[in-house]
Order: sequence, then structure tokens, then C-alpha cells
Amino acid sequence: MATKTSLTIDQYSALDEPVGVRYELDRGELILTPSPVPMHNIICGDLYSRLSAWAKESNLGQVLYEVDVMLAGDTVRRPDLMFFTRERIKDIDLDQVPVPISPDLVIEVVSKHDQPDDLMLKVRQYQQAGVRAIWLLYRKTREAYRYVPETLQPSVLNAERGGKFEEPELLPGLSLLLSEILQ
Repeated sequence: MATKTSLTIDQYSALDEPVGVRYELDRGELILTPSPVPMHNIICGDLYSRLSAWAKESNLGQVLYEVDVMLAGDTVRRPDLMFFTRERIKDIDLDQVPVPISPDLVIEVVSKHDQPDDLMLKVRQYQQAGVRAIWLLYRKTREAYRYVPETLQPSVLNAERGGKFEEPELLPGLSLLLSEILQ
């Protein structure tokens, strides 16, 4: 019978990641995820550039990508993109990981390796940690699933039907066509 070894957040933070491997910590269990495909990074990079330019111009917060954030318990996730309001991130040491607070907004670009059950677990964990909006972007179907607290029923937007990435309460004035994001 195999035994499961649990890690603390401090033990997790001390791990060295080999090239091409990403770690996350799910309730103390070390999760290995493969490196994303280039198109995943192209979408993330483009979206990061747009969100970061908006954040810099508006001075309403900070956009980060591929950074460990602490959620509830011994859970550390690494969202593809995240946004923190200026008020929430102002006292955080940005030279330390994991970031000790949850983001206000999380964006995950769904890859072929992502399993539906694992994605829903992440959505629930983000919700429980207080994330105000979670977006799952599906490049192949050109759809976006938007989750908000207290419901696992997403709003589904489609790039072909003019769907837009908008979060007026968190990102006022920002509106991006999904057709431009989901290449």
C-alpha cells in the first residue's frame, strides 16, 4: 500500500522545480503539471500585455502571471494570470512566494492536459479563498466560462457570438473581444 506524503507550504516553497515541470500544492499533496504548449503561452502573453497596460494606465491594481498564491489550508495554486486590486496588494512583499493572499481575479487558459474534475476543484478552491471572478478560457471551442462566488454555474461566452472579457467591478473600462484573445 502506497503512503501519501503531505507537504507544508514552507516545504513546498523550498522545492526546486525541474525545467518543464510545474508544481502546485493541493491540500498538502504535491501536484505535477506538464509544461504548457506554445499557443497557451502566446494567449497568456497577449492577455497579460493587455491587462497589464490597462492596470498601469488605470492605477487600480497589479496583474501577475505564473506566480504561486496561497489559498485556504495547505493549498498553493499557480494561475495563468491574476489581478490584485491596489488596496489588497499594497502591503504584500512581491519578492516572496507564495503570495499570501488570493487574487481578486483569476484567469486559466485551459490546456489539453487539464481534466474537467481538476478544473472544477480549482474553481471551488479559488471561490473558497475569496476570488471574486474566475475565467476559464477554452481556445479549441473559443469559449470562456466565467465563475463568480457561491455558484458553480458559469456564464458561458462564445467568441463567435461577440463574447467579451469584461469585469466592470474589478476592471472598469476594460473590454476585450474573446475573438481577439482566443486565437
